[in-house]
Amino acid sequence: MDDWMVSFFTLDGKGIAAAVVFGALIYVFGGQTMGAFFLLVILWFLLLSGIVTWIGKNRKRAIGVYQRSRSWSNVVANGIVPVFVAIFYHFNLAAGIIPSYFIVVSYVASVAAITADKFSSELGVLGGRPYMLMTGRKVKQGTSGGITAFGFGAGLLGSLLIAIAFLGNSSYPVYLLVVLCAGFLGNVVDSILGYFEEKEIGNKFTSNFACSFAGWGVSLLLLLLV
Repeated sequence: MDDWMVSFFTLDGKGIAAAVVFGALIYVFGGQTMGAFFLLVILWFLLLSGIVTWIGKNRKRAIGVYQRSRSWSNVVANGIVPVFVAIFYHFNLAAGIIPSYFIVVSYVASVAAITADKFSSELGVLGGRPYMLMTGRKVKQGTSGGITAFGFGAGLLGSLLIAIAFLGNSSYPVYLLVVLCAGFLGNVVDSILGYFEEKEIGNKFTSNFACSFAGWGVSLLLLLLV
């Protein structure tokens, strides 16, 4: 596979194959109404991921935290919740269990959460020595669960870029705030679970899945309150 494709998508061959399968599922179950929208949200995440992975790559290499490409397991961890939400959207159209806009906003929120995590992890290492969120102690750069103020700010930006891109024109600005908050809190969940990763409880897969799931779940709770 051409080097530029790997660099752009930040995925290896198996990762791209998995992303194509997940993208197809999202598009099909989103249907004529939301299929293209759901797919564009994921593509925007992939583009932003490529950009933040590229930023500061020489410095990341120097401190040993640069990850050039990721495989299918990363795609599954980050994409399984959006796929589930798209499938739920499809069956909810007939069942009418909850309002469709709840599902659409929660879908965007789940992607906002993994985007926030991506921004935090890729840009946070450029913001100085991190500390462990759960203990407040300084840790080595690249340590799971380690955070910096710059990284948290970057995570908030990532969530905002997803929210503005897909809900910025909404007649209900509160949806944008819901996605922004849910995405940020999903990122916090990932950082908390990173602490347990260091204790060999869980791994990147479980943390990324929980991040996306938390973004989805928090958004639904917030929608019920507004």
